[in-house]
Amino acid sequence: MIYTLPPLPYASDALEPRMSKETIEYHYGRHLQTYVDNLNALIAGTPYEDMELEEIIMTASGPVFNNAAQVWNHEFFFNTLSPKRINMPQELKDILIRDFGSVEAFHEQFKSAALGLFGSGWVWLAQDRDGRLHIIQESNAGNPMRNGYRPLMTIDVWEHAYYIDYRNRRAVFVDICRDLINWDKVVERLHVKTFDTGK
Repeated sequence: MIYTLPPLPYASDALEPRMSKETIEYHYGRHLQTYVDNLNALIAGTPYEDMELEEIIMTASGPVFNNAAQVWNHEFFFNTLSPKRINMPQELKDILIRDFGSVEAFHEQFKSAALGLFGSGWVWLAQDRDGRLHIIQESNAGNPMRNGYRPLMTIDVWEHAYYIDYRNRRAVFVDICRDLINWDKVVERLHVKTFDTGK
């Protein structure tokens, strides 16, 4: 199986001015393409060659895992963003209130986790097997699927995600991403029975 970089569900300038065309072209078009190319080179002629991306993430280690997870994580992240502001549906608000006390408390805890993750990685909203929601920090290419959680939303806090537009101001980037989240997509993922990138 040869992995390819799928097109974004919006134009490369659609998130401007909050996320620039330059950022999209470098982050999605070049940086993510490198992970795709690396993964294809690493799995050629190995048992991973015939696996779905999720299966590689669940079974691999080292460079194969790192590149597979980064491909999945990035596609998932970019597919969670929307050029149009999407208000959070009441269904998700009710679950966030149940699990975090309030929607505002969720936002505060998520931002705190994003700012508190040392170095590079991802911060996730994920669902456990009992349906409870959790905020999970994952370093580097980490993905909560490996620990039995269903990813619902993520923010990329690798420096390359925000340096072009916001330099070292991770906090500003996290706030910007919150305003770009397609909350309808997050709710859809609550009801998906298998892991996918939410396309």
